[in-house]
Amino acid sequence: MEVRRSARRRRTVTAYQESGRTVVLIPAAFTPAEERRWVAQMVAKLQTREERRRRSLGGDEELMGRARALSAAHLDGVPQPASVRWVGNQQRRWGSCTPADGSIRLSSRLRSMPEYVVDYVLVHELAHLIEPSHDARFWALVARYPRAERARGFLEGVESVRADGAGGDDGDLVD
Repeated sequence: MEVRRSARRRRTVTAYQESGRTVVLIPAAFTPAEERRWVAQMVAKLQTREERRRRSLGGDEELMGRARALSAAHLDGVPQPASVRWVGNQQRRWGSCTPADGSIRLSSRLRSMPEYVVDYVLVHELAHLIEPSHDARFWALVARYPRAERARGFLEGVESVRADGAGGDDGDLVD
């Protein structure tokens, strides 16, 4: 937990997650009592938001439904995965796919990321069910997801933070 006071900030309070810790930005003029009250309120708000987001991502069954919907919306319904599941053992990849058996696995680290990023990784893995390599045809399929570039940028940002601080360079973001 880190509280940052700002002389420029007059009334607004903001909180966010940064490198695994909560940062709360408050006006410099706040009293210690106001600081405690606002920090508690903002931490509770972040926790509620995170719990709501986790519920919306759901378990493996919801992930399969999400994959089917993304396949229909962006890949003409062609890729039909046999299984889609969250896994906790992928520390160097965001997702993986085995085209031979139609299985897709997503790193549970994605659960803390925006839904459009999770959807991008799913589309990436679904595209591997059509085109196993990372050739031009594959990237054309992935590009059908409208937020692909934004999601790639988000993941690259996460990776650069990890490379600078806690984890090293992971090379290819999604396989």
